[in-house]
Amino acid sequence: MLSLVRFAARGIEAFDFALAPGSCVALAGPSGSGKTVLLRAIADLDPSSGAASLNGAGRETMSAPQWRGLVGYLAPTPGWWADRVGTHFSDPEAAVPMLPALGLPEDAMSWPVARLSTGEGQRLALARLLAGAPEVLLLDEPTAGLDAAATAKTEKLLKDRLKKGVSILFVSHDRAQRRRLAKRALKISRGRVRPGAP
Repeated sequence: MLSLVRFAARGIEAFDFALAPGSCVALAGPSGSGKTVLLRAIADLDPSSGAASLNGAGRETMSAPQWRGLVGYLAPTPGWWADRVGTHFSDPEAAVPMLPALGLPEDAMSWPVARLSTGEGQRLALARLLAGAPEVLLLDEPTAGLDAAATAKTEKLLKDRLKKGVSILFVSHDRAQRRRLAKRALKISRGRVRPGAP
């Protein structure tokens, strides 16, 4: 259970929130409302105040890398810092079985980063995140730049993770996608976070 108590971030007023295992919540709001800021703050990548905990263990009781290993963040534009895809994976073998499910060949680990399309890079970044087996996924536009077929494959993989008890909080401008994946939503408007429908 991810729990936020009086949690606040830059431009976002304090609010309370709980994300149960196996549940998916969409984060919605107009551009510039703070959706990315909030996800990054929960992941301890941007400043925040209030309390964040996972299964009763406070974020302050662990290092930032430990927290991010449990509460994993997927950026809208993934970072690549080496020449080959596989170099970016701490355990490439753990990610290989996921690649076909994402519509990627198993030899993608040997690809040069320079050959990646936007969509391939996004799917590989998701595989990199999932390979670490986080309990909570914070996904910022996880299917941006993907075609309909790749989007469907990605959504199926995320639904499989939900069935295994992984929790998801995700940003999507696609209302139909929010409704396909989530049963509830958080909506950000003028710095206030409120519950709503996907």
